[in-house]
Amino acid sequence: MRTKHVVVLPYNEKWKQDFTTIKEELSAALGDIAIAIEHVGSTSVEGMAAKPIIDIDVAVKRERIGDAILALSEIGYVHEGNLGIPDREAFAYEGKEHLQRHHLYVCPEDSAELKRHMTFRDYLRKHANAVSEYSRIKIEAANLYSDDIDKYIEHKSPVIEKIYEEMNLKDKKHTDEINL
Repeated sequence: MRTKHVVVLPYNEKWKQDFTTIKEELSAALGDIAIAIEHVGSTSVEGMAAKPIIDIDVAVKRERIGDAILALSEIGYVHEGNLGIPDREAFAYEGKEHLQRHHLYVCPEDSAELKRHMTFRDYLRKHANAVSEYSRIKIEAANLYSDDIDKYIEHKSPVIEKIYEEMNLKDKKHTDEINL
């Protein structure tokens, strides 16, 4: 379900409800298999411009990944493997026109990818300047490369890297303060 045409829209409050609707369907299917169902990605950050695709990470105990894959297959999700990212299982789907378009991943609760998604989301939720800058570059990238997802990603990557650097510096500063 790779994006062919890139569209970035201003933040839409409806994305919160879209996530909740998807989460309810996932929760009903997964039951206690899911430890958490997290809204991640740009649509989860208030004020962030985004592609109108809800990104969802389902956290499970490592030994329950197979159970999650089976439960999701029973409601129309197709397991695609990790798509080259360790500890992250991706899913495609058909027949979910009642739901907002979304990307679904299942991760072990100790997954580095899950932690990265949540840390990035939480950082953006607390840093309006980063949201503004990232939104601006995403809109610019979509305007320049609307038919080339790889170029779109490449164009916005320096801002993502800058945010990661800010996150690390902030964490380092916090650590240094604790050690004083």
